[in-house]
Amino acid sequence: MKRLDLIRHIEKQGCVLLREGGNHTVYVNRAARKVSTVPRHREINEFLTRKICRELEILQP
Repeated sequence: MKRLDLIRHIEKQGCVLLREGGNHTVYVNRAARKVSTVPRHREINEFLTRKICRELEILQP
């Protein structure tokens, strides 16, 4: 999955940008009080996509 597609999905599910790190972007799901990092790669594999969604407690794309 492309990084921008994952970011759009995360934001559509109600998560917001918390901060920018050196190599990662940190998103938070305030409703569930969960945090996850999204790496700055063009492509993010399916396993990592599922892991990020599970950590944020949102639906998988």
